Amino acid sequence: MDVESRLALIREVGEEVVTVDELKQLLEIKDHPVAYDGFEPSGLIHVAQGILRAINVNKVTKAGCKFKMYAADWHAWANNKLGGDLEKIQVCGDYLVEVWKAAGMNLDKVEFVRASDVVGKQDYWKKVLQVSRNSTIQRIVRTGQIMGRKESEVQQASMILYSCMQAADIFELEADICQLGMDQRKVNILARELGPKLGFWKPVVVSHHMLMGLGEPRTDITDATERAIELKMSKSKPDTAIFMTDSEEDVKRKISKAYCPEKKVDENPIMEYCRYIVFERFGALEVKRPEKFGGSLSVESYGQLEKLYSEGKIHPMDLKNGVAEKLNELLEPVRKHFASNAKAKKLLEQVRSFQITR
Repeated sequence: MDVESRLALIREVGEEVVTVDELKQLLEIKDHPVAYDGFEPSGLIHVAQGILRAINVNKVTKAGCKFKMYAADWHAWANNKLGGDLEKIQVCGDYLVEVWKAAGMNLDKVEFVRASDVVGKQDYWKKVLQVSRNSTIQRIVRTGQIMGRKESEVQQASMILYSCMQAADIFELEADICQLGMDQRKVNILARELGPKLGFWKPVVVSHHMLMGLGEPRTDITDATERAIELKMSKSKPDTAIFMTDSEEDVKRKISKAYCPEKKVDENPIMEYCRYIVFERFGALEVKRPEKFGGSLSVESYGQLEKLYSEGKIHPMDLKNGVAEKLNELLEPVRKHFASNAKAKKLLEQVRSFQITR
């Protein structure tokens, strides 16, 4: 695959790329650059972290990159997830890996790494201190969005440490590309600024779209950072998220209740599911309708769906039924894995028993 084709694939993943020119230069120099993404293990994993992640990782590895999936267990500990119980967090980390393995991710060029694998290294903590020595408290507090928190909620010293660790992770993992969500942008930009100063490199930042939760968006939030936190899918709002091991009935129920106003395309979570998951995985969507409303309709692209829906030619409930069917098709292999694999089944039972804390 030539450089332009590889570049185009990775640009499909990035809602923002900092910078495109640097990404192109990187692909010209390296056949197999390293990209990474990280997640806090803090409970059940939803489709944004499972299916959407698999879609994006597959594009990046198809472009020739080696991908490191990072279970950030110590970061979740610093962020007081699961009541600050590290053992429970690490169980969640093992569960996270089992989900990714079953979610359709091409594993040939994917390496699973846990923060607990690197924190025992003295050189890692040297990197953390280098980041902290070259940053102000105010600058680190401004990165609080990466923890799903507003600046005013960054109160504990461990949360300051979190951002320093995440910036250091990039260099410890030898990542050329930070391929994380838009909500992680601020710490990746910090790493770009500090990298050359600390004797490292300036990583390329490819920030993917954050899938919306299923609830109706609030209209009273105008701050861009706070709005990004509010809109994204969250496990702390379980009825507005589809989890990777939800039953077929749960998926149908949650989708049927989802915010999906007629003719409205923007900030419509069901349309987002279509754009970022359904058409990416299936390339088309069949919308089943009664004959009196025109009969079933085969939609061949998201652009076509957007036009038909905005014109009122597809009813929200018909769209929801089609999306629920496709989601269940994608989730069935994951459900089977956790039902038939003894290790995975035990991990899921443990995670379900944990009380989720924000």
